[in-house]
Amino acid sequence: MTAKRAARVGIAIVACIFCALSIAAIPDTVIASEIAPAASTAASNSIEVPDISLLTFGPGEIYWERFGHNAILVRNGDDEDNAVAYNYGLFDFNQKNFLINFARGYMTYRMAADSLYMDLRMYEEEGRWVVVQHLDLEPAQRIALRDYLDWNAKPENTRYRYDYFRANCSTRVRDALDRVLGGTLQQQLQGRMTATTYRSEAVRLMAPDLWVALAMDVALGPAADRPLDLWQQSFVPMVFMDALRGIKVVAPDGRQHPLVDDERKILRGDLPEPPVAAPDLRLPSGLTGIAFAGILLLLARMRYVQTARVLLSTLACAFMLVCGIGGVILGVVWGFTEHWSGWYNENLLLLNPLCLFLLPGWITYARGDMRTQPRIQRLSAIVAFLAALTLVLKLFPMLGQSNLSWILLLLPPHLALALIAWHRRK
Repeated sequence: MTAKRAARVGIAIVACIFCALSIAAIPDTVIASEIAPAASTAASNSIEVPDISLLTFGPGEIYWERFGHNAILVRNGDDEDNAVAYNYGLFDFNQKNFLINFARGYMTYRMAADSLYMDLRMYEEEGRWVVVQHLDLEPAQRIALRDYLDWNAKPENTRYRYDYFRANCSTRVRDALDRVLGGTLQQQLQGRMTATTYRSEAVRLMAPDLWVALAMDVALGPAADRPLDLWQQSFVPMVFMDALRGIKVVAPDGRQHPLVDDERKILRGDLPEPPVAAPDLRLPSGLTGIAFAGILLLLARMRYVQTARVLLSTLACAFMLVCGIGGVILGVVWGFTEHWSGWYNENLLLLNPLCLFLLPGWITYARGDMRTQPRIQRLSAIVAFLAALTLVLKLFPMLGQSNLSWILLLLPPHLALALIAWHRRK
């Protein structure tokens, strides 16, 4: 394929992406349902009434521990050996095709029944705090929940389709409790809007690992920017723990009482707490983008110096390579995976696959030969124009992607390089 033809194909692809960003609706994902015994049905041999509590574990140091964790604790009698923690959201790197399925967004996780002692010992070694909330459930509800968890822990029932935001360790615990409460949790949490989004919560909790947080932020599309109610925000275990404190349930005699009748911190932990809000990167992003663009323009003014041309060529190639590869990754996430939170990503106009076609032109700039490649100048102008469209999209609130920090970071260099290329052509 010639460079001219490749550029035309790339332009057509990006034009289609822009149209899709403007008119496409964002569908909800469908999480596979499971067939489970009715919540009101207790096994015939379920005579002993257990105690039920919610365990919440604070965030850890490894990136997959940053969101925290929770589990349902079932105590059968006073013997600690009979205290079982039912954990969802467990994964295994050694699982067949795990990394491939993870990349595709088709992840199969599992739940397991673990000894409370072993769980506490592990989290204590990791320096994470643990809070236990005793739940004031009716005897029939406690028996039904235990029987459901026992059923779910059987090898043939333990695996389920995982989703970061809609089917993780916390939402599965939430749904199991809501099931035996007859929908009480959903009734009291749904519709109570918060000032959070999936993006803000994910970036906030991942902020201690800055590069992971940035990668997550740039990869999330507009679906991650919808305002969350408290039911949806409960995908964060610590949020669900807080939400349970305000839940009221009705006893058979009509008396209303708190669901949580006792709460204790059984492990204090020694790790720092996550920030209360996602970091605001607009100012540092804007200053960095303008400074980088200024350096490019300064080097262009010194183009008669060989060292300046080589340095400008190197910086431009590095920028185009990052933008091009990043755009390919975002395009693959949108078009070929089930990571719904990354679909319709407007950052494709900033991290543009077309940038890869500009690499030959900026390589030859070190020799001062760009004037012989007018197609490179035209393509530079198109890339800069598409990047500038991200600002136009801000006029349409219904799109609602929170990516201003990326616009401030990447748009100035795109405009500067297009200006340099066009000036070089003249």
